[in-house]
Amino acid sequence: MHSISEENYIKAIYHLQDGQELVSTNEIAGKMNTKASSVTDMLKKLADKNLAEYIPYKGARLTKNGINCATQIIRKHRLWEVFLVEKLDFSWDEVHEIAEQLEHIQSRKLIDEIDKLLDYPKHDPHGDPIPDAQGNYEKTVKTPISQLENGQKGVLSGVLDTSTRFLQYLDKHNIELGTKIQLLEKEAFDGSCLIKTDLKELQISKSIADNLYLKLLK
Repeated sequence: MHSISEENYIKAIYHLQDGQELVSTNEIAGKMNTKASSVTDMLKKLADKNLAEYIPYKGARLTKNGINCATQIIRKHRLWEVFLVEKLDFSWDEVHEIAEQLEHIQSRKLIDEIDKLLDYPKHDPHGDPIPDAQGNYEKTVKTPISQLENGQKGVLSGVLDTSTRFLQYLDKHNIELGTKIQLLEKEAFDGSCLIKTDLKELQISKSIADNLYLKLLK
């Protein structure tokens, strides 16, 4: 059994190391909003438990055990989000922080039963894939609006920012998973985008365009 702090670090490293050989101490400190010295102490603990490989002055990466632990934490988090939305009528902007607390429940049987109750969902309310009991998950190609060419269109299949304020912004403009979006024009000066949904045209900032992921349509 691992502490909540250890699990939070494991999850942070997992997200940061995507495509990288090593994650720097400073990257982890930024993700965890803490000091580099605190990160170093934790990395040594994770290395002692064979959850991470720590190379002083260079960084760290998760071991196979660490990766398995991370995918199970993510599985619990995303299943709880689905449960809160589908069974308790929470909105998608309310569930992230609650799931952050519930993801540390250790009962494997409870999580497996929730998975079964929900009929084994593949994605959470924000479009992120849910790992199965073995840590496997479906990988799909998603493209942020900011990387589209003028005229390209797709279906909203995920959001990078799951904060309450961002999701409420999307709700205000009737944008949700499954919404069809077309890029009409990208502004060369600042990267802002004019997009079109089924309901209206909307000017969005580059930051928003970076956070909306589409499954492209031909």
